[in-house]
Amino acid sequence: MTRFLLPATLAAVLVAGGGWFLGQPVQTPTGLSLPGAAMAQEAAAPTEAVEIADMTLGAEDAPVEVIEYASYTCPHCARFHEEVFDQLKADYIDSGKVRFTYREVYFDKYGMWASLVARCGGQEKFFGITDMIYAGQNTWARAGADGAIADGLRKIGLLAGLDKDQLEACLTDGEKLRSLVGWYQENATADDVSSTPTFIIDGEKYSNMPYDEFRKVLDDKLGE
Repeated sequence: MTRFLLPATLAAVLVAGGGWFLGQPVQTPTGLSLPGAAMAQEAAAPTEAVEIADMTLGAEDAPVEVIEYASYTCPHCARFHEEVFDQLKADYIDSGKVRFTYREVYFDKYGMWASLVARCGGQEKFFGITDMIYAGQNTWARAGADGAIADGLRKIGLLAGLDKDQLEACLTDGEKLRSLVGWYQENATADDVSSTPTFIIDGEKYSNMPYDEFRKVLDDKLGE
């Protein structure tokens, strides 16, 4: 767990090639904002950073560590979670071979809002909500106006069993959002992340890949 505050610098995001790339060295994204009444809270300087936890699956003593850097608005990340993640979980995470950590990357305010919803249920619900967010990405992320996108994310949270008041509290938590963005920036800078999805496997960086290639990398790390 790490504590960070949001730096003042904001950066634009570019779409390039087959992935989503930052236009310059990792910085915080344009458009830091929250839905509805949280705009007033966002304008006030936070007095204390919020503690941010890594979201993890698998045995703590697993021989291989995998860290995924991903954005909820990245279609390539959605494809990875639809086509690769379930196999990875069944073959390596559930079997105790891999300790898996998911870290959010923020390209836009919608990805930030999705992160707040995913984290609203804590570690217990995080990965289930993440799956729902990616499965519905083509719907909520293309809903049009900010209010419609926020409502789409709210519906996912409610379907996941979050209480309405709990969900609104999460979506209007400006200090949590600031700490999340600072946490993302620190981690992504340390791991030299410039596109999503990016994977850090036992300290080595890898780009997006199909399951067969992912399995080969893991088997090599495991000595199998």
